[in-house]
Amino acid sequence: QVQLVESGGGLVQPGGSLRLSCAASRSIFFINPMGWYRQAPGKEREWVTTITLGGSANYADPVKGRFTIARDNAKNTMYLQMDSLKPEDTAVYYCTGRYGPRDYWGQGTQVTVSS
Repeated sequence: QVQLVESGGGLVQPGGSLRLSCAASRSIFFINPMGWYRQAPGKEREWVTTITLGGSANYADPVKGRFTIARDNAKNTMYLQMDSLKPEDTAVYYCTGRYGPRDYWGQGTQVTVSS
């Protein structure tokens, strides 16, 4: 069993930055891969980025070059640094991780990009 808790969401102006955190209830050495999804109002949940235990990362095209995923295995925490935010980045952001055969999800954190 794993619990994932996101934090760091909020309201930011276009062009601004936010850093999301995802804290795990157990060592993330055993949670692999980890990643972020988002769901905008009226849309389906979409994949944003994934990172492996070794630090290899992949990004969806809409966020490539603006978002950076990282994991701190010592702190059992994963991060999503979001720069140059756009209104279309507005969504609930969910962290996820695979532990054993199952995928676990956090409860989500709201990110709103608006002037």
